[in-house]
Amino acid sequence: MSDSQEYYAGVDIGSAFIKAVLVSHKQIVASEILASGGNYKKTARRVLDEVLSKARVSLEKLSGIVVTGIGAESAPFPARQFSDISCQAMGCHCLFPSARTVIDIGGQFTKVAKLTPKGRIANFLMSEKCATGSGRFLQVIARILRIDMEDIGLLSLKSQTPVEFSTNCAVFAESETVSRIAEGARMEDILAGVHHAMAAKVAMLVKRLKMEPDVVLTGGGSEDIGLVLAVSETLGVKVLVPEQPRLTAAMGAACWAEEGKH
Repeated sequence: MSDSQEYYAGVDIGSAFIKAVLVSHKQIVASEILASGGNYKKTARRVLDEVLSKARVSLEKLSGIVVTGIGAESAPFPARQFSDISCQAMGCHCLFPSARTVIDIGGQFTKVAKLTPKGRIANFLMSEKCATGSGRFLQVIARILRIDMEDIGLLSLKSQTPVEFSTNCAVFAESETVSRIAEGARMEDILAGVHHAMAAKVAMLVKRLKMEPDVVLTGGGSEDIGLVLAVSETLGVKVLVPEQPRLTAAMGAACWAEEGKH
C-alpha cells in the first residue's frame, strides 16, 4: 500500500459488540467486530489494532478517527465523537447514495432517520423503551423456544399461518408465546408472528416520518431474513440491506473522519 494514501478509522463502541472500520476514499479497507466483554477501553483498542494490522497501517499513519456508540466516551485513543444515528446515516449513504430513509433495528431500540441527498439527517425518530420495537424481542422469543438467534430467519420462512399477537408489549407477548406453545402452535408460525409484530412497530415509526425511498434496513435485526421480508412487506417497498449491517455505524464514523479533512 502506498505511503501517500490516507486512511481514516471509525469505531462503534456498542454495549454488546465493538466494531471498527478503516476506509480510504470512503471505501472499506479493513473491518473487525469483537464482543465488548464488558471492557470498552480494552476491546476498543484491540478492535482498532486488529483493523490496522489487517491493513498494515500504524496508528500514527491514520489521518483521522471518529468514535460513536454508547461507550464512545471510553475510547482509549484521541478521536472525535459523533452520534450513532449520524454515523448510521452516513454509513448507509456511503453504501447506498440513493438512500433517503434508514431503519436501524438494534438490540435495545429501533431508530428511523430521513436523509438528505448528502447523507445528513433531515429528521429522525426512536422507538419507545419497549422490547417489541427492537432485537431484544427476538432474543426473548429465541430463549423461550430454545433456538439460536441465527436460525430464526430461515425457520420463520416455513410459516403457513403466522401467529397474531394481541399485544404490543413484549412482556405480555412473552406469556402469550408460552400460551401459544401450549396450544400447539408451530415454532415457525410463532416466529413469523413475532416478525410481523416488529414490522408493524417499525411501520408506525416510518409512517410518522413520512417514508421516502430508497429505504435501507441496518443493525443486527437486518441479519434476520424473516424480519427483513416482514418489514418490506409491511412497508410495501423493497428494502436495501448492507452486506455487513453491523458495520454501518463504524463505517459512517470513518467516512465522517474522512469528510472532516476535506
